[in-house]
Amino acid sequence: MHGGAAAGSSPPCPRAIQQALAAHTTITLAYVDEGGPQACAVLYATDTAAAPAAPAAAAGAVGGPVLYFVTATTTRHGRALADPGARVAFTAQRDGQEWSALTGIQGRGRCRALSGAERDVGWRAYTRRFPFVEADERLRDALERTTLWELRPDWLRLIDNGQGFGHKVEWPPPPEGA
Repeated sequence: MHGGAAAGSSPPCPRAIQQALAAHTTITLAYVDEGGPQACAVLYATDTAAAPAAPAAAAGAVGGPVLYFVTATTTRHGRALADPGARVAFTAQRDGQEWSALTGIQGRGRCRALSGAERDVGWRAYTRRFPFVEADERLRDALERTTLWELRPDWLRLIDNGQGFGHKVEWPPPPEGA
């Protein structure tokens, strides 16, 4: 089973996975709540530089990318993500790809709402990725009043059919013989 290694034991996330995450702007986030499995799309920003400084409570594997997204805790997915034990799965890919060149990311991890200095770091990453947020005063004010979330993946898989059908890169790598 791939679920992530203990904190501190994971190798750095491969550059190909980091580049693929940086190439997209939207993840489809899957979660489970009292109504069963659900999914939603959210805009996200990445910040691989923030990963090593993560507190152990963040529950993601050290050395991996960090994803930031905005959503209110009053949304269905916001309520589900607020559960401290909640795990999520997600995908990111470009629409309209041919199967022979299909690329995308699959991942699993945990989310948590940010506050204080951690929120400031995440907000800077988010607004660097989406500068239109800072340029539109109404949008900026609205988003600043809602919750900024951190998603720390503990498992990622890059699928890149352009490298050969079913070519994949995983982080952390699967155990030998898996």
